[in-house]
Formats: sequence, structure tokens, C-alpha cells
Amino acid sequence: MTDSLSTTGASGATLTLLVIEDDPGGSTVVPELLDAAGRPIRVRAARNLTEAERLLTDDVHCILLDLALTAPGRSDDDDELAVLKHVLELAPRHAVLALTASGDAERGAEAVRVGAQDYLFRDELDSRLLSRAIRYAVERKRSDTAERRLAEGRMRAQENRRLERGLLPTPLLDGSSLRFAARYRPGRSRALLGGDFYDTVRTPDGTVHAMIGDVCGHGPDEAALGVELRIAWRALTLAGLCGDELLGTLQQVLEHERADEEIFATLCTVDIAPDGRRAGLCLAGHPSPLVARPGRPAQLLPYDNNGPALGLLPGARWPRMQVELGAEWSLMLYTDGLIEGRVGDSGERLGQEGMVRMVRRQLSEGLRGEQLLRAAVNEVRDLNGGELTDDVAVVLLDRVA
Repeated sequence: MTDSLSTTGASGATLTLLVIEDDPGGSTVVPELLDAAGRPIRVRAARNLTEAERLLTDDVHCILLDLALTAPGRSDDDDELAVLKHVLELAPRHAVLALTASGDAERGAEAVRVGAQDYLFRDELDSRLLSRAIRYAVERKRSDTAERRLAEGRMRAQENRRLERGLLPTPLLDGSSLRFAARYRPGRSRALLGGDFYDTVRTPDGTVHAMIGDVCGHGPDEAALGVELRIAWRALTLAGLCGDELLGTLQQVLEHERADEEIFATLCTVDIAPDGRRAGLCLAGHPSPLVARPGRPAQLLPYDNNGPALGLLPGARWPRMQVELGAEWSLMLYTDGLIEGRVGDSGERLGQEGMVRMVRRQLSEGLRGEQLLRAAVNEVRDLNGGELTDDVAVVLLDRVA
């Protein structure tokens, strides 16, 4: 380590050394301690750990600890590095130099393994060596701290990705010829999951059930409620419920789990017959899906019998509409985050008509599946002039004849 190292704190203040030693007035501390800029290093002295804890303020950069001290509540026969471990617990953000007897390199090396930045021999100490050791210890502590924070950040990112994969559903479509794609973007900055939720399962009779929903609000409580509703929907669907009976039960789940009586959720469910040519549709205050067929412009499915959102009206009913899909089709379910973004400087929202025109154009350009969903979400974001404030979820089911 060279003398060119930066040795001041973040504010440019001169270094401060706290010496913890039975005899702080002895030969260990010399008056010529200097930082890299030639400025005196301030020295504080403590005869025991009780005094050290009082003197250990934020402007202390480095601690010089005599390993011969006894830690509180311990005898000399206990762990010989107990005093170092105690200081490391008291001062996790400070650099620590261990002071040991000459020739006791093994103890000094063990001190570094435990957490000290370096060790020094008491009888070989002089002002130049100690000054350099202080500067080295401070820089090494900064480097170790930065590296640890970077590693922690990477681990958090990995945990976040695993958490997100666990919260978002894996479609259960074994045995179905339908192709599935989904796109999800939470509206909250750096959020894993928003209040939007979706799922798709195939029941033993060959029916494919798909759902998409939106809990009002964007906080973690709404995200958690969305996950609960999605899990409840899957369990109820696999148990054989559908249509009005299913939505009524989900409303009971929402009413029981929500933190506030003002919270509601919109929902769209479709159940596609085993032959893939027709489907049942239920809307609970939710935008109607878009269907695209070869040789015909993409259009919205009927939404005249749209029932109320879940949680608004006790005893509500949700009519199930029968729709014809045909031999080959693409069915897109989405949340209102896809249609409520702004368009340019006018402040006008994209809306369902604007979304239909956009998807028609993208289909004419040959976009399908994941590419179509990615292009749709990206274009809506670009039209908005930046990230969308609302959550966006889009599900696409395709049947190819």
C-alpha cells in the first residue's frame, strides 16, 4: 500500500484513531502519526472496552486494539480473540488493527481471519509503520464494505428473481394444443409484483381456463391480495367451479382478505371448450378480451353483460356469455394498464380502440406470441413517453388449425 492512498473520510476530514490498550500512554502511540497528506492523525485513547464504547463515534476511522485485553464477562482461559470479536460487534463499520506480542504471528493471522484488517507487533511498532497501517486498514475496510454491498446487491437481485418466478404462475396446460404467452410489468418502481394477476389451467375434461385480474391500488398489500386471488382461482377451477359460482366464491375470498372495504378487484375469465372452437366468458368490471382470426380484423369480444367488480356489491351476479372462436384464433386478455397510458403530449389515453388498432397493425406485421406481447407493451410505454404508472399484465392464447 502506497502513501498515495486517499485516507480522509467521505467529508474530507482528517483520520481519527481510537487506541484500546491497558497502557495507552506507552510506546504504542507516537505523536508523529500522519495521514497521506501529511496531516496529523487524531488519536483517542481508551483503557478498556467501556471507555472505548463511549469514545467510538462516527468520526473514528480506525481502531488499534490490544489483543491482551480481556473481554467483558470472560476470563483469561476463554477465547483469546474474544476481545476482538467484541469490538467487531461494537464497531462493524470501522477498520480494526490488532496489536499482539512480537513473534505471535499465528494469533495475528487468526485475528485477520476473524475480521481485523491487519495485525501489528507491539515491540516493532514505530510512527511510520503505524501511520501506513492505519491508512491501509481504512482503505481495506472501505474496499471490503463496497465488495460486500455489491455481493449483497447481487444476492438480493437473485432472490428477487426467484421470488418473482415463485409469485408469477406456471401455466398448467399439459395435453392442450393451445400456445400460451404472457407479459408482466409492475407499475411500482423496482417492484417485483403489482396488483395485476393471471393464470391458465387445463382441467381433466380438456377445458382450458384462463383468467386475468386487477386489484385496485399498487402497493405490496394489493400485490399480496392479487396472489391470493390467483391461487384461490386455480384451486376453485381445478375443483370444478366456473362462471358465476366461481366469481361469487372469489368475492368472498376478497372480502375476507382485503385490508380495507374500499378495495375491489376486476376479473376476466374464459373457459375454452375441449374442441377449442368456443368459449364461455365472464367479466367482473374488467375490459373484454381481444380476439384475432385469420382474414378478419382483430376485435373485442362482447362486453354487454359485464358484471360488477369483485368486492363492490354483495350478492352480485356475473353472467357467462358463450362466444364462438372458430378453428384458428388468438385470444388476448389484458389489464387496464395496457389501455390507460397516455398518447403523446395531448394527455389522451390510448383506450381500447387505440389498443385494437395497434394490435391489428402489429399482427399485420407478422408479430405473434411473445413477440406480439413484447411489442404491444413496449409501444404502449413509448406512447406514454416513459414507464407506465399502472401495472400491466397481458396473456395470449393461440390455437392453430
